[in-house]
Formats: sequence, structure tokens, C-alpha cells
Amino acid sequence: MGNWFDKEPPPPVVLVPPLFDFPPIAARTRMLQSSYNMLFGKLALKCLFEDYFEEARHFSTIIMLKPIDDPHVDIMATVSGPLDHKPEEKIAGNALFRWQSDVDDPHTFMDLFVSNSDHVLQMRSCAYYPRYGFGAFGILPLLSKKRVTAEDYGVMGLRYGSGKLSAGVTIMPYAIKDELPKSAWLVSKLGRFTVGVQYEPQYGSKDDMNYKNLLNWSCAIGYGVGSGSPLSPSFNFGLELAKSSQFIASFYQHVVVQRRVKNPLEENEVVGITNYIDVGFELQTRMDDTKTSNNIPDSTFQVAASWQANKNFMLKGKMGPLSSSLALALKSWWKPSFTFSISATRDRISRTTAYGFGLRVENLREASYERADPNFVMLTPNKEHLAEGIVWKIGKRPMLQSDVNAGNFESLPKELRPQGIIL
Repeated sequence: MGNWFDKEPPPPVVLVPPLFDFPPIAARTRMLQSSYNMLFGKLALKCLFEDYFEEARHFSTIIMLKPIDDPHVDIMATVSGPLDHKPEEKIAGNALFRWQSDVDDPHTFMDLFVSNSDHVLQMRSCAYYPRYGFGAFGILPLLSKKRVTAEDYGVMGLRYGSGKLSAGVTIMPYAIKDELPKSAWLVSKLGRFTVGVQYEPQYGSKDDMNYKNLLNWSCAIGYGVGSGSPLSPSFNFGLELAKSSQFIASFYQHVVVQRRVKNPLEENEVVGITNYIDVGFELQTRMDDTKTSNNIPDSTFQVAASWQANKNFMLKGKMGPLSSSLALALKSWWKPSFTFSISATRDRISRTTAYGFGLRVENLREASYERADPNFVMLTPNKEHLAEGIVWKIGKRPMLQSDVNAGNFESLPKELRPQGIIL
């Protein structure tokens, strides 16, 4: 009986919610893309600047589901269009049926894309072998309303990827000799620095289809800190000279903070909750003397920030020289989960405010609150603290910050792990 009365209270813990969208949906098809277009913080900035910012006076609906009996397949359908029906605008509908060989590894897959746009039916496939680092991929439009360029007949590519190097080339099988290759890239990671170069010829005249034309080349350098896990703060700064005509400077920072929580629905040992704050900035300036229309400025910038207070609430905002936007997203982690978003866009020129709405239904990513020791973010644990964490026997042992710093993510759900070691 003495064990019942002398039972020690559970240790204090903090809640660690999952991110709304991690890993990003775009990361599932990154093997079809040039690594140059995904690194240097570009994927994180794209999600920060675009996700949940619905187009003014428009709506979007995304459904992402997979069967319970076969997690290797899933389907994603999107419907978007104007809130007020206009003859010149039509409702766009797309559907993507996907199969991947490994549930936890999205790099080998095949999907079928159907749409009411130009490419009515398109097949994409990728095979990647982590042991050797080599992969092959292809994009084949099976049915199309019109085939004008060689790209409309398909694109194929080869790539090599490791933790320090990524190289690849894409070709169009039906292209003429002067249109080969379609693109080629080389990216290398040197410590915290990442450098890359990409060749992407501009088709228009034969004078542009050579390696000596600087307009066909882009180069970038980036500095990054962090493991890529939502539990680890990260920082990325990048400089890019695109097409030898546009200079782009950007930075992205992911911050993990801890605040106190007083929720009567939680257990007494819950003393705090982890929040995620993301900040990004991008500046684009033209370097050539090409004359543009009055609607396209020679230099532009945008800055954005987001705050996820818990697993159900996120607030985002972004600002540019022409407009400012604010977005609110509410997510329920049911099975499937539902996410409702509303965004307001303020046009500085017309001084009008317009709204957009979005709805997402998903069961691709399953996540729940994880528990961490109370010093997970605020303090650095010492040896005595680590010893206490090992001998805890009441309830589930919380995560320790030392494990995350050491790169030990095996005990965490994949929604909280880094995206992978492939550059």
C-alpha cells in the first residue's frame, strides 16, 4: 500500500505541437525538380510567401486522402476559381493519383495527373537508389490539347544526390540538337555554405542556345544553420544571380520558442507549449538595361512572417510595395484533418481590400502533441538533468534537447524529423 501513497508526481513537461504542413507537399516531388531550385531556402520561402494566402476574390479547395488498407497510394484533388463568376474566368480542377514504393521515402514514386487545362493527362515517375545516390525521372504528357514545343512531348532526367553534392541533367527526347539539354545543375555543400550553378538555355533564337551566353546561366551561394527539423531553429541566407540579369537576396529564419500555458483541460504537469515563428525576406533587382512595362518594377521586395501558437491556430502576414496580406488558418487534427483559411489582401494602389477562402482536407500526415522536458527550449540541460530524464518511470519519457542537438530523431514522428540527408 505504501507504493500508492508514496508515488512521485509526474515530471513537468511542455507540449510540442506538429507543424501545420511539414514536410511540405512540394517536397514529395522534389526529385523531379532541380536541386538548385529547391535549396538556398527557396522551398521554405515559397511556403512562407504562398501557403494560405489565397488569391483575392477567389477560393481554393484541396483534398488529400489515402486509403487505410494501402498507405502506398493517395490522391490529391484541387478545385479553385473566382468567388464571383466571370465569363473570362473558369473553375480549375486537377487530380493527382500517386503511388510510392516506401511509405516513409517519397523519392521513388509514380503518379497520374489529370486536369482541365492544357495537359489533360500527364504521367510522372521517379526511381532513386539511396545506396548509390543515382536516380532517374520523367514527365510524359499522355493527352494534351496542343503540342507546340518539344517539352509538350515529355522531359527525362538523370540525377545524383548525396549529403554533400547534387548534380543532374534534363533533356527533351523530341527536341532538336540545339535544344539539348533542357537544364543542368551542380550544387555542393561545404560546411554551412551551399554553392550552386544551373544552366537553363532560353529558347527563342539560335544565338541563345549555347554555353557562352551568360543569360543561360544562374549561380547562387547560401549560408544555412540548423538540422531541418521543426524542433531545431534554423537560419538560411542566400544570394543569387539569376539568368545573369536579376540579383536576388533572401533570408529565412525558423524560430522555436516556449511560452507558459494555462489550460484547465491539460494535466497538471503541463507547464508550457512550444511555438513556431517563421520570418522571411526577399529582394529582387534587375541588373540589365532591358526595358520593362510600367507594371513591372526594376526592383521589388517582400517580407513575411508566421506564428503557429498551437496545433490548431496559425497567423501569417506579408507585405510588399504594391499590397499587403493577412491570413488566418484553423486546423483540426481529426482523421481526416480539416484546415480552413481566410486571407485579406489590401491593394495600395486602388486602396481596396479583398478576401479569399481556402479549405483543405487531408489524412496524409498524422501528428499529435509530443512532450518534452521543460528545459527543451529555454535552458541547456546538464548531466544531472539528463540522468533524471533517463530514470523517469512514470508515463512516457519526454524528449530531451540533447537528443535533438545530437540529431537523434528516431523516436519522433516523421512530421518532426528533418526531410532527409539528400542535398
